[in-house]
Amino acid sequence: MQARDRLVSSAIDLIRRNGVAGTGLSLLLDVSGTARRSLYLNFPGGKSELIADATLAAGRYTGDAIDQLAAALGPVAAVRAFVAVWRETLTGSDFLSGCPIVAAALGRSAADRAADNAGAVFIDWQQRLATHLEAADVGREDATQLASVTVSAVEGAIVVCQATKSAEPLRHVEDALIALYELKVGPTGSASESDPAP
Repeated sequence: MQARDRLVSSAIDLIRRNGVAGTGLSLLLDVSGTARRSLYLNFPGGKSELIADATLAAGRYTGDAIDQLAAALGPVAAVRAFVAVWRETLTGSDFLSGCPIVAAALGRSAADRAADNAGAVFIDWQQRLATHLEAADVGREDATQLASVTVSAVEGAIVVCQATKSAEPLRHVEDALIALYELKVGPTGSASESDPAP
């Protein structure tokens, strides 16, 4: 793995555990096994540029996962699978590893550009999910709203799970989202006859 990739990967892991402010430059260098000179060769803007780029990289990774799950499973099963991944991440790390995009969004005072990138990532996830919902014959307005609710609810639940050290909030959000999805797209992922696309 190249130095740049090691730095980005390490930054994502540290941000999701420690937040932006708690991810110091020395720790980044130690964990990634790279020299300070290599950091500035790859990221002339230093830590703030690295954190901003890592936020986009983490966002793309999750966005691609959303696309793959929705295309392979359909919207309803994709939500279940997506929540299952987060449940495993949280419980497997004793609730220490959260979402790096949330961490970047909350770290504006330390990394303003990363917080802006976090906002762009959330919008990208919503647009990707809305596209899949429209493909399942959900009307555009409903698809946009449902995608927004999904991202906000899951991301919020992750934060509450970390704070309470319990996976229950995520389970409750999953149940509520599945009920909404089944109203709009049916249990199999196709728009129900009772709720046709406009």
